[in-house]
Amino acid sequence: MSNPFKPTAGMTPPVLVGRSADIEDFSYALDDGVGAPGRLMYVTGARGVGKTVMLNALGDIARKRGWLVIDETAETGFLARLIDFLQSDGKSHISSVTMPSGSLSIPGAPVDASLSLGSIQFNPVEHSLDFRKSMSQKLDKLEKKHLGILITLDEVQASNIAEIRALATAVQHLIREQRNVAFIFAGLPTMVEDVINDNVLTFLRRAERKHLGDVSLTEVKQAFATTIERNNKTASDDVLDMLAQATNGYPFMIQLVGYWTWRASETSDTSNVSEITAEAAARGIAQAKIKLGDMVHGPAVDKLSAMSRDYLLAMAQDDGPSSTNEIAKRLERDAIYANVYRTQLIKEDIIYQSAYGYVDFKLPYLRDYLREHGAYHQMRKTIDGLQ
Repeated sequence: MSNPFKPTAGMTPPVLVGRSADIEDFSYALDDGVGAPGRLMYVTGARGVGKTVMLNALGDIARKRGWLVIDETAETGFLARLIDFLQSDGKSHISSVTMPSGSLSIPGAPVDASLSLGSIQFNPVEHSLDFRKSMSQKLDKLEKKHLGILITLDEVQASNIAEIRALATAVQHLIREQRNVAFIFAGLPTMVEDVINDNVLTFLRRAERKHLGDVSLTEVKQAFATTIERNNKTASDDVLDMLAQATNGYPFMIQLVGYWTWRASETSDTSNVSEITAEAAARGIAQAKIKLGDMVHGPAVDKLSAMSRDYLLAMAQDDGPSSTNEIAKRLERDAIYANVYRTQLIKEDIIYQSAYGYVDFKLPYLRDYLREHGAYHQMRKTIDGLQ
């Protein structure tokens, strides 16, 4: 029997938990017509809360209405890929290519570009015009059928700000022209803030913000019950409570717990594999915690500065919320210095202010992960300091 839970980055789960209001808002915006505020939106949240899954779900809503949906990731060259997709002739409009052995120029092309060891740089202004033209041509055909174009852009970050400016400028003009377009972008909170606070992209500040957080345990329990029943297994109410509690409402953990529990039930010593027992649930939860550390905690902590990691390690000494004054003492820094890293970690959705003067971990089981891997991170800091 195929495992219905899919703990893979960006994979749409069998039941999308706790996001119905956001999906309804977007559905209404599409039906409400040109200019509806929900057609310009950005999605933020911590790693693993389902930003990519949300983009997939919103894209499916538009596809069901017959819209053209273009999904892209904000990696270098994404604007050229969008233009290629939109243009019927598939031409990429590169006008100048410089190779280690020489150069090649194409007269009359609208975009300046150069190539050096595989890297292409486009003129943002001209590329913006090229994208806008391609969008307009495609919209001319779609709007005759009262349809439009949705563009979703994932993993937005300021490192590609030139291309994002070109895309956003074109979208802004299309909106002013009352074209049938929608634009949704997603990324980590700090990354998205860097983009929308760019001086050229002020109009993006008016986009609707969807900050994805934890899901209520009641909804999580119901999602487990629905998925398990639909796939011809059973679980007692106590087991469902056990599974829901283990997720802490964290969306990616829902998939991990479900996947490994389902797998444990398939390899159980009992002959009744159609029942998810408490023993199978316990085994699945234990494995899910390990995988969460490998897939979410490790990458999240590794990308932080050394002092941010030290801040988290200092928090991990406590069994519950940590005093910010006590953390500063452990770091041997003053409160103002320590507060810089506290603020950064809150923006990253890794910790949160649990009460005045106290912080706690937002990512579930991060305290346990840091206690298990604290020696490694401390050794890494020491090695980095010697280099």
